[in-house]
Amino acid sequence: MTKLSVNINKIATIRNARGAELPSVTEAAVKLQEFGAQGITIHPRPDQRHITRKDVYDLKPLVHTEFNIEGNPHRPFIDMVLEVKPEQVTFVPDGEDAITSNAGWDCEKNLGFLKNVIAEFKNAGIRTSIFLDPKPEMVKFAKETGADRIELYTEAYATHYLKNKEEAIKPYIETALEAQKYGLGINAGHDLSLENLKYFADHIPNLLEVSIGHALISEALYMGLENTVQAYLKRLAKW
Repeated sequence: MTKLSVNINKIATIRNARGAELPSVTEAAVKLQEFGAQGITIHPRPDQRHITRKDVYDLKPLVHTEFNIEGNPHRPFIDMVLEVKPEQVTFVPDGEDAITSNAGWDCEKNLGFLKNVIAEFKNAGIRTSIFLDPKPEMVKFAKETGADRIELYTEAYATHYLKNKEEAIKPYIETALEAQKYGLGINAGHDLSLENLKYFADHIPNLLEVSIGHALISEALYMGLENTVQAYLKRLAKW
């Protein structure tokens, strides 16, 4: 079964709007795991507009499933992750002024840089994943970086799902098959939702993990957090 990792950035965004501790990022992580989430994802950005450095350290002892830290591997980020030692680090090439992640890595262009960074994390025993556009030709370069997995950037799939889901998913299947050929694990994330997740999960081979935040937290406003997590797990179930 594909694992569900819940991105809790949105919880931090709501908290930061009032400058206090409500809602609690740490309590949300604990509850999400109680409700069935198989991982917690965070994406601390340099401006700390949602997840803060303090959150990263506060969450570490509370995540007993899988802790996945996403981010652009600048030196402060690298040093923090090496100190916290999550189960997985996901490299995302977002600019400091990006509202949200908006592109995958050009692994060919950034091959040397990614190789060096990944070597640091592998030496620390941390699994590595690279955020990747659905481009099969990029997979061989992702493999050359030494990464353990790729994370398919699914915004394009989500955008075109209602128009033509077969065409929307086609490059993702091709990229996933290429990743299998090179022995890379496959994660996915960005704009996946209750509406489009099942079709994606049913058609992507060897999909190990999805990271979902914005849609899940938004849907939880209407359905409740526990019900929403359970609904996502049902979408991922194979029976």
